Amino acid sequence: MFKLNYHTTFIHRGVIVSLHSTMKTGKIPVLLAPMAGITDLPFRNVVSKFGVDMVFSEMIADRSLLAKNVKIKKIELGSNFLNTAVQLAGCEPKAMGEAAKLVSDLGAKAIDINMGCPAKKVVGGYSGSALMRDLKKAALIIESVITAVDIPVSLKARLGWDDISINAKELGVIAETCGVHSLTIHGRTRNQFYKGQADWRAILEVKRAVKIPVITNGDIVDINSASKALDVSGSDGLMVGRRIIGKPWLISQISAHLNNQTQPPVPKGLRLIEVIASHYDEMLSFYGVTLGVRVARKHLKRYLEIFSLPKNLSDEFLRQDCPKKVIRKLFELPDRVKP
Repeated sequence: MFKLNYHTTFIHRGVIVSLHSTMKTGKIPVLLAPMAGITDLPFRNVVSKFGVDMVFSEMIADRSLLAKNVKIKKIELGSNFLNTAVQLAGCEPKAMGEAAKLVSDLGAKAIDINMGCPAKKVVGGYSGSALMRDLKKAALIIESVITAVDIPVSLKARLGWDDISINAKELGVIAETCGVHSLTIHGRTRNQFYKGQADWRAILEVKRAVKIPVITNGDIVDINSASKALDVSGSDGLMVGRRIIGKPWLISQISAHLNNQTQPPVPKGLRLIEVIASHYDEMLSFYGVTLGVRVARKHLKRYLEIFSLPKNLSDEFLRQDCPKKVIRKLFELPDRVKP
């Protein structure tokens, strides 16, 4: 397994941005992936309580940010936390540079450039993984962002647009030359979306082509897949995405295993219910009750999959609009967890 070369990567002009404990000990870092509609501040907080080396905001579109269509507060950016990066997406170098400067001025400690999102709405605007079809523009965007800020910049991408245009290695070299501090590669092409299997071995080609840390993402769902992904890709660390929804302790388990540490206890029974209730309450506080109840349902649904509940009882939770009733029902749940 490869170790993170922290001396050249996550320390920028004397400022330790994130992963400081990881860097000092040579730990293999395990990161929380940016996920639209998921990695809001409440979710980043609950994952951080269990332990994570670095977290990312939800993707923020540069033009929406600059047009003030997105209300951004310092707390939403995680400006008070050293382990948080703000992810930006856009297709024009000037706008991306301006957006990067804006979030930097708001206190962001690090910026991540999105060149991996496969969503039609994003690539239709020539952002996200669409930029892997135009590496010249990708280079201009990277340069614009790095020139605009005095904080570390990372990049997240895919293997390429499709099977006949695998160019993550070329993009990685460009990113490194421009001054990007780390590179995360999802082991699928854009056209795969999330179908099929992530090709971790293809990420090894990227790792061999650059000296900056490479992080592997895609299909890391448990301890076993994490170990295999790290070994096959030869990468410096891992990024966990969708499988952590409903299991915010997953990254701490993976990290402990990879770094030969004692496995942290998985919350069960009353402790598990307290975790769910705390996350639910934080979502209501963050969004307000009306919106918070709706936002919380996707997380509740995944949490409830842990319990052996009849469908009618699970559906009752998800239909409930009264927060007090949801909390009460949580604490009434039987202590029965799937093996």
